[in-house]
Amino acid sequence: MTENGEHSPIHRSGEVSKVKTSVDPKSCKNHNEALKLTARKAEGEISPYQPRPPLLPRLSKSSKSVSVEETLRARRLRNSQESLSDPVETGSSTDSLKEDQTAPGGFGLSDDAPIRTDQDSDARLLSAVTTGSPVFRDRGSSLAEYERRPHSQQSDPTDHRAGPTKLRLSPVQPTGTLPALEKSFASAPLRAANRIDRDCLDYNVLPREKLGERLHRNLSDSRLLENMGSDSASVNSMRSSYSVLSPIRPQDVRNRSFLEGSVLGSGALLGAEELDRHFPDRRMGVYVATWNMQGEKGLPTNLDDLLLPTDSKFAQDFYIIGVQEGCPDKKEWETRLQETLGPYYVMLYAASHGVLYLTVFVRRDLIWFCSEVEHATVTTRIISQIKTKGAVGIALTFFGTSFLFITSHFTSGDAKVYERVLDYNKIIEALALPKGLPDTNPYRSTASDVTTRFDQVFWCGDFNFRLCKDRDDVEAIMNRTVGGDMGPLLEHDQLSKEMKDGSIFKGFQEAPIHFLPTYKFDIGCDIYDTTSKQRTPSYTDRILFRSRQADDIKVVKYTSCSSIKTSDHRPVVSVFQVKLRPGRDNIPLGAGQFDRDVYLEGIRRRITRELKRKEAMKNQSSSSSICTIS
Repeated sequence: MTENGEHSPIHRSGEVSKVKTSVDPKSCKNHNEALKLTARKAEGEISPYQPRPPLLPRLSKSSKSVSVEETLRARRLRNSQESLSDPVETGSSTDSLKEDQTAPGGFGLSDDAPIRTDQDSDARLLSAVTTGSPVFRDRGSSLAEYERRPHSQQSDPTDHRAGPTKLRLSPVQPTGTLPALEKSFASAPLRAANRIDRDCLDYNVLPREKLGERLHRNLSDSRLLENMGSDSASVNSMRSSYSVLSPIRPQDVRNRSFLEGSVLGSGALLGAEELDRHFPDRRMGVYVATWNMQGEKGLPTNLDDLLLPTDSKFAQDFYIIGVQEGCPDKKEWETRLQETLGPYYVMLYAASHGVLYLTVFVRRDLIWFCSEVEHATVTTRIISQIKTKGAVGIALTFFGTSFLFITSHFTSGDAKVYERVLDYNKIIEALALPKGLPDTNPYRSTASDVTTRFDQVFWCGDFNFRLCKDRDDVEAIMNRTVGGDMGPLLEHDQLSKEMKDGSIFKGFQEAPIHFLPTYKFDIGCDIYDTTSKQRTPSYTDRILFRSRQADDIKVVKYTSCSSIKTSDHRPVVSVFQVKLRPGRDNIPLGAGQFDRDVYLEGIRRRITRELKRKEAMKNQSSSSSICTIS
């Protein structure tokens, strides 16, 4: 080929040119094997191929005389290798380079080696393109495009500036419009590293339009975001959208002790940074349930309706279950609760007073922000050995908010309202809490009322307050209720009257009631008492709450669980959204303690139950597929 790009006469005539040169046998063998591989991919089987001449030996740097044609050929070789930056395509791109490196004039191995014509070269290139090889499709015409450029845009062949020893590969130029990249992409290795259980999707509770704001708030080091600028892709790739974990600086690890923490507001384990990371809205979900089990030995086969109702979109952060007249085996009851809640929750604490049980479950990744847990009990019986009536309370601090949970069983009897008021007064005076936990607001506490010494108080139980009306009248009112309006019934409720008078549950509130009375039913059905006593249906089972600050507690749901019928009482459940405040690390932390034995046994039962269910479904499907022909 001449300098102006036209074919030389020897190439047009198809004659054979003989050039003597030194050839590396190993390089020639590799070249022929690559050609064999290309032929196999193109035809699907081994097809005959035309051997190609070897490459010219690379000129030594010490050589002073370099012809213009050889310089131009070397520059074209580098241009044809510009798109080898992708390591995945390195193997296949070698063949395209070897095709492009062949000089138009051709060089033979021996006297009998023919020069490759343009038709042969084009045929090989077309064969590679039709096989769908991205290498030939994107890079096969690099020399042709170079030759079609104007002479002014072509490289100066007389430029002899020293180049790098190794070939430098430039990025591939796109042949078409690239698709738009999403801003929420994340690298696979980091996503897998930060990921928690794949079905634990309730972390992502905020709307998607707030995702960027949440990521910004969840990063503990604000300066880290400043260094990133507006590169949201870096933030998303650093932090998985399925995880609440954030990067930790070595300086924070050096300065923090997770048992003592920091008494300063900034950098505290229970401080604002950690609180905003886990609860961007500074509100958490609390699920409270109360149930008089009537001392039955047989527990319901399934507690999902009690703890995990289908009308709830998300599970809650804390589960508080209070039981009166509980089953004889307290350990079995706790294991059944753990089996129902599954591996996402751990039993933080459990306390009892006779047949009064109070259990606290918390999400397992939140136990590090809980203080040591304390409990106390009070009996309201004259004979203290009989522990069927009284109260049990559990106190703890979560971040900077103190909680008190109480379950109680008051004196029974339709007319014993005064005795029930006495039970309440005795409990709030005698319940010795807190013991070692600091009071978050001592200026608003009183020594005569335990409920004033905590930020958030939840009190549930069988209070035994009745409806002051004959049974016939109560049933008539129930039949006239429309749309869950229980106002006419509650006009005769003893507890509502006493709370209005201020004689009991001072400062407490109760959500509006839109469910039927929960006492007293015949076992296993929805019919109220048919025994000779003919007890009047009443709202004996209640859940009340109290907060130091107004609007700290919002009621999400307040209802009864009518599907559990193993007792003469129906369980009552309520869901709350509770305001949290940051705290200082001046409290004794629980250090992640929970009941490990209950956790392992509950998960073991859960797995066994799932395996049995799958085996039963497998046997059912195999038996149903068998048919007989008579």
